[in-house]
Amino acid sequence: MHDPIRLGEAPVGLDDLAAVARGRRAIELTDAARRAMKVSEDWVAGLSAQMDRGEETQAIYSINTGFGSLSGRQAFRSSAQARDLSRRLVVSNAAGVGRHLDPEVVRAAMLIRAASLVRGHSAVRPEVVETILAMLDRGVVPVVPEYGSLGASGDLIPLAHMALVMSRAEAAEAEIDSGEAVYQGQRMSGVAAMAAAGIERLVLGPKEGLALLNGTSFSTAQTALALADAETLLETAEIAAAMSIEALMGFGDAFIPELHEARGHPGQIATAASIRRLLEGSRLIDGGIGRDPERQPPQDAYSLRCVPQVLGPVRDTLAFVRGIVEREINAATDNPLIFADRLPGRSLKAVSGGNFHAEYVAFAADFLSIAVTEIGNIAERRLFRLNDGTLNRGLPDMLVASEHVGMDCGYMLPQYLAAALVSDCKTLAHPDSVDSIPTCSNQEDHVSMANNAGRHARQIVKNIESVVGIEVLMAAQALELRLKERGFGAEALAPASRAVLAMLRATPATDGRPIGHLERDLVLYPRIHKAAELVNSGAVLDAARAALV
Repeated sequence: MHDPIRLGEAPVGLDDLAAVARGRRAIELTDAARRAMKVSEDWVAGLSAQMDRGEETQAIYSINTGFGSLSGRQAFRSSAQARDLSRRLVVSNAAGVGRHLDPEVVRAAMLIRAASLVRGHSAVRPEVVETILAMLDRGVVPVVPEYGSLGASGDLIPLAHMALVMSRAEAAEAEIDSGEAVYQGQRMSGVAAMAAAGIERLVLGPKEGLALLNGTSFSTAQTALALADAETLLETAEIAAAMSIEALMGFGDAFIPELHEARGHPGQIATAASIRRLLEGSRLIDGGIGRDPERQPPQDAYSLRCVPQVLGPVRDTLAFVRGIVEREINAATDNPLIFADRLPGRSLKAVSGGNFHAEYVAFAADFLSIAVTEIGNIAERRLFRLNDGTLNRGLPDMLVASEHVGMDCGYMLPQYLAAALVSDCKTLAHPDSVDSIPTCSNQEDHVSMANNAGRHARQIVKNIESVVGIEVLMAAQALELRLKERGFGAEALAPASRAVLAMLRATPATDGRPIGHLERDLVLYPRIHKAAELVNSGAVLDAARAALV
């Protein structure tokens, strides 16, 4: 367990977010954050006092006006009504449907909302953020449906489901109006979960309702967690590709550094270097640095030869996406924003704008989806090649040395599965950001669909984790067959391949049976499920890294 994240002291990074979302890191609210929040809180409190004294006040969006297309209507003139408005907004916006989001997504969104609020422009009390952090610390996870956000005006609907749990009406309320949450593995009403965890639900103050709802938190959470997994996936995909190249006795010439430096793209250069390290020491690779290839011409199929030219752009794209995501995690994304100690010459310190519009996040998620789909696209072609006895340089068809040819299907069907998963990704990778449907009487006439983009990115990453897991399984099988064919021992393999192969063979499948060399047909899905888990957890990556130290 790492030291707690000190919210308000330094920006929250992607790795911090993933650790909190997955229950491996605590968070603390710093005095610096409290001081930053107090400036805008005091300004709104002063405005509320004016209203209660009956003094004339300006119409300020979400404080004394309606929402959306009703924003031009000053609805009331008392702070009690402003508090009531905050709660009514939460209740009315909790309108989602669909399956419930994974707890890690909800936890990530909660942290992102807290990181936004501590910027000090949202006019919320520290108690609001402290409540969110207490829920994270004690394991209260609001039940949030997956559908409802348009990725503009903020993730209103999913954030309302979160806010229902942590807030309450000043008067008595029905239990159903507290939403639902999971606590200690049990699903229950929000009021029951918060009581069981010993956390007081808040009566929201003026603007606090909209401050909780009007942000990109869920869109960003979906994209951020997809990215965190995609970064591990990319490095694992390089390992799987190297194992396949080795099993197919590929040419090392395709990874010589001068070749990639001549093009100049940093991702391509880095991926080529990674493949060289992973193949170093193998007796199965022909040619390479300082050694002419024996076979002529020294050219492999594109799915082998062009790994740096395909995974390199993925690497550069993920780096670009990380920049967007980490800025968005720490961004003030509600509306209006309060600049109480700034804007000289203005009495109105509340500024209406559009920081809730999640186009940045939508683009990031779409780019991520396209890039990760390509990881699977090229990997599936290597699976086909490994299985095809006319293309795999002498290995048996379907990677099974069957006693009776045609009796065993071997790894035929895992390639089918990979093809199905990759095809699904090609559909899911259609950009969500190019879609927009106007809402709210055309006041909100352009939206980003960022939450849809984030959901699709998460699914794509999951799909391709399975594809890469299948490649690890099949490449391991192919390496063993190649060693037998050549009369070599395991020492002929590159150390990284040898380490991954050993780890795989020492790991039981989800049914408890060993993932041994496939000599005859058996039920494969427990192996495939476990292989995907090994990709997601970083176990394949850890095994290869340990061998390269």
